[in-house]
Amino acid sequence: MPTDLHTPPRAAEPARATRAGSSRRRARKLPNPLSVLVLALFLVFFVLPVLWLLLAATKTDDQLVHGNPLSFGSWSALGDNWTALTSFGDHAIFLWLGNSALYSFIALAITLCVAIPAGYALAMTEFRGRRTLLVATLVVMLMPNATLVVPLFLEINAVHLIGSMWSIILPYSFYPFGVYLTYIYFSTALPRDLIDAAKLDGCSQFGVFRHIALPLAAPVVALVGFFSFVANWTNYFLPYVLLPASDQFPVQVGLGTLLNAVPQFNPTVGTAAVQRPELALATLLAITPVLIVFLFSQRFLVTGMLAGATKE
Repeated sequence: MPTDLHTPPRAAEPARATRAGSSRRRARKLPNPLSVLVLALFLVFFVLPVLWLLLAATKTDDQLVHGNPLSFGSWSALGDNWTALTSFGDHAIFLWLGNSALYSFIALAITLCVAIPAGYALAMTEFRGRRTLLVATLVVMLMPNATLVVPLFLEINAVHLIGSMWSIILPYSFYPFGVYLTYIYFSTALPRDLIDAAKLDGCSQFGVFRHIALPLAAPVVALVGFFSFVANWTNYFLPYVLLPASDQFPVQVGLGTLLNAVPQFNPTVGTAAVQRPELALATLLAITPVLIVFLFSQRFLVTGMLAGATKE
């Protein structure tokens, strides 16, 4: 019987398929150049400055200027910088940190007591002007904080609160982003059937909020609380304008005072000079509370960010 001499053996086809599959797997294992570039840029612009700041606090001023920027100084230099920083202005750094904690936590408590019920009311009730109120909340949320400083100054001056801690706490407590974030959560992630069942059982609107909505909203409460705390702690311009005395400054404004006491930045400084490693150490102290709050609340933050991503 005649046979086709040009037909290749069938055993070669699986071998070619295997080689092609291996080539595809090797291609998939190669890193994406764009991802590598993004990670490299992230390293240069975010990780290296933080690493430099950590190492700068362990050096003398001469080592900081002339030494390797990413080298470790010494523990003794770190101790000397700590002693010099804490002695500046009769332990002013601790006073500023205490002021920041006082302003931020009182404002945070007021924000949570106002923003969470406000977001729930906007999400669960229909009333005239609701859409206008939502649009106004969005507009204020998108405005830069610096644009509100002058109107806030005029309002607070009209009620004679300039120079008091309430001139900082009350504006800090106004947090439209928290209201809108809570509104999004309750609109998308809270089961309406559960609310209707509670109302059929005779639960009031406040009872539904207290016993059902609020326990389920723990992730978004943590999310609003974290963002509010960070915004309050890092605010510089508002307390700089509203607080006249240095013993009332939060730590962010206190860092500006330390910066003005560095001879390299302000040649007119007197005997109370601050060296640059001490300024780096003060900056680390200023960002440590935010880092601690983030580490303790990151589980709730991830849950809160994903809340409302899907709608039942």
